[in-house]
Amino acid sequence: MASLVAPPQAQMSCLSLAASTSQNALSSSASVSFRGAAVAAPRRIAASATASSAVAVRAQASAAAADAAAQERFRLNNLAPQPGSRRQEKRKGRGHAAGQGASCGFGMRGQNSRSGPNVRSGFEGGQMPLYRRLPKLKGIAGGMGAGLPKYVTLNVGDLEEMGLEEGEEVSLESLIEDGILNPSGRDRRLPLKILGDGEISTKVTIKAASFSESAREKLEAAGCTLEVVPGRKKFLPALAEKRQAQMAEFLASKGVTA
Repeated sequence: MASLVAPPQAQMSCLSLAASTSQNALSSSASVSFRGAAVAAPRRIAASATASSAVAVRAQASAAAADAAAQERFRLNNLAPQPGSRRQEKRKGRGHAAGQGASCGFGMRGQNSRSGPNVRSGFEGGQMPLYRRLPKLKGIAGGMGAGLPKYVTLNVGDLEEMGLEEGEEVSLESLIEDGILNPSGRDRRLPLKILGDGEISTKVTIKAASFSESAREKLEAAGCTLEVVPGRKKFLPALAEKRQAQMAEFLASKGVTA
């Protein structure tokens, strides 16, 4: 049987037709894939933008809620301690029914297990307690006035540095007014005392409750006028003043000078 063979021109035309068909198919598929990518990308961008906007909205809402909670907390009608800052005191029970054991933590015997008030703070059963075994501190911390100052002090050299004019008057009130002395607390009730550290060359009038020996010598050598001002009178109750007056009258009648 003879086989049919197409002529060369027909074979070439068939090959060209197949190549064009495959090329068209490839171009059409590329265009479809390109169009698909172009269409799908905006969808992904839109989805991500929606998610980010939702996160931002939730963050703003949480921040607003926190601000509202803070403003609500710091009002005068709802002030309260921070949670957990105050521990509730434990209520000690009595007996088995309390659920804290038979003795409820008080122990079997002894003074601390009995009813009524307990021992005072620092009590050690009658022996010398620790706060009495330790030495006292000097001054007001130890309850003794020996270490406390009795005067507000100023040195002679401080008077020279003030640049005083000749004949000017210096007193505790003027020193406080000029800001040279600024006593506070207990020192505001103390009188003035002049000490002898430094030198002075200006003749001034100084009013103070006391002068040290060296200060008196230097001030008198410089020609200053010294006036002793009595300190503040100590407060005495009416009965004490009356008895003091009676004692002074009695001593005067006996010819004794106080």
